[in-house]
Amino acid sequence: MRVYKFGGASVKDAGGVRNVTSIVKGAETPLVVVISAMGKMTNAFEELVSAYFRKKKEVMDECLKFVHDYHAQIIHDLFGKDNASKRYNEQMHQLETRLKQSPSMHFDFEYDQIVSFGELLSTSIVADFWEQGGVKSSWTDVRTILKTDDLYRDSNVDWPLTNQLMMQTFNFADAEVYLTQGFLGGTISNLTTTLGREGSDYTAAIIGHVMNASDVTIWKDVPGVLNADPRWYHGAVKIEELSYMEAIELSYYGAQVIHPKTLKPLQNKNIPLKVRSFVDKEEKGTIILERTGISEQVPVFILKTNQIFVTISPLDFSFIMEDKLIEIISIFKKFRVKMNLMQNSALNFSASFDRIREMDELLSELKNNFSVRYNENVQLITIRQYTTAAIEEMTSGKEILDSQITRKVARFVIRG
Repeated sequence: MRVYKFGGASVKDAGGVRNVTSIVKGAETPLVVVISAMGKMTNAFEELVSAYFRKKKEVMDECLKFVHDYHAQIIHDLFGKDNASKRYNEQMHQLETRLKQSPSMHFDFEYDQIVSFGELLSTSIVADFWEQGGVKSSWTDVRTILKTDDLYRDSNVDWPLTNQLMMQTFNFADAEVYLTQGFLGGTISNLTTTLGREGSDYTAAIIGHVMNASDVTIWKDVPGVLNADPRWYHGAVKIEELSYMEAIELSYYGAQVIHPKTLKPLQNKNIPLKVRSFVDKEEKGTIILERTGISEQVPVFILKTNQIFVTISPLDFSFIMEDKLIEIISIFKKFRVKMNLMQNSALNFSASFDRIREMDELLSELKNNFSVRYNENVQLITIRQYTTAAIEEMTSGKEILDSQITRKVARFVIRG
């Protein structure tokens, strides 16, 4: 069997849904299809849950109207009339009912209960469209078979239970194609969880691992894995083949093509991962598999924007030794900060990370025992397989706040 995963860009409008449908119709079966929220709906749902949690009803109503109108247009364009998707109507009713309840005091919990509707609405529309168009498939609520702990917004998979439930559900006795959601999971108490931002790739890998897939394909709006994001680097070129280890390293540094947790389940069972273009279906894309050596000798550029760069020093001017490192990292862990770069000298510890909601609280706690200096809205550039020319190209005319250079990787925190 195979696993196909389609991201939000592939189903952002009715034309996209039809294109995905044509890809699925032409695919070998048995097949499990994983689909994300449509377009940028995850961002819209994040605004919705923020307004709901802060009890800003007018803002919440505006966000909900935007969500409804966006999907309603796609439904109209697909079916030729309004209110044509029964599954969508049922899910919207559940969402509206949920929003009438008072929020708890646990933001991450509320996030998962509400943002998850993005995937549920998306797959509901696609499932009804497939049913009308004669695509024989079975819609599956992934929350009932992908079981996790209750670490909301970044849950951990219960592998034994997930394995058991998926094998029972994806038996291909009643359908050759199963349609399900990415990003989502569920606790044993049937509360919704999520696997982390961009976690739909991870969902596909989990299914591929459990079901011993022959391969997993992630369909993107790019021709494969590129050596840089073409939206900011116009000289980007496609990499034909990568090893698991190369891909894991790239995802660790922040490459956006593959979710960081996606590779390991596939590597454990030597399942190839393909990254292909839904725009050019004939393009073979990039394949990630077990191999030795460096695939292609080209510099790979990874850019992370809107970074916080913080430098932390003990108030008593003591050295940054193990006890100080443990204290600093424990505070970062408390606020669930994922550091994109960190390093220390005799008197300083420095880190670059994405802005978090509790930024003021994090800085306040650090300042109890440390001197804290920080810069906002800086960039972190990583160059793998760097050359002198590549470094010059990325840093020329910019202020370098920090750098970290190893044998294969050069990293720079820059401003300007």
